[in-house]
Amino acid sequence: MATVKLLSDQEAAAIPAVQAVFDDIRATRKTDFINNFWRALANDPANLKRVWETLKSVMTVEGAIDPLTREMIYIAVSTANACQYCIQSHTAAARSRGMTDAQHGELLTIIGLAAQTNHLALALQVPPDPEFEVR
Repeated sequence: MATVKLLSDQEAAAIPAVQAVFDDIRATRKTDFINNFWRALANDPANLKRVWETLKSVMTVEGAIDPLTREMIYIAVSTANACQYCIQSHTAAARSRGMTDAQHGELLTIIGLAAQTNHLALALQVPPDPEFEVR
């Protein structure tokens, strides 16, 4: 259950700053759907705008990393941070960008392996090899 009210479209329309962000989300994503994350953040219009602008500047721009890979990275980080909402949201986004069941399976295998080896390296307090240092 949300700890804040999820603003409806009618409530958002009554707050110009929120309506502007919701309109931009719809235009950028080419959909009428506004998900619950943005509806929750809409309780603080300045934070809503800041987070949306940041997300847009990272996830929707041209870059060296393609959109599907960006979504898959987001899934991995969301898994490490135990964010169920983000895992589901970005898995849906990755699937809409073409992620196959095979790619999802490999991603989960990598996430699981990284979690295991990260915990072991941490528990063992293994020092980094000098060869891994950036020169």
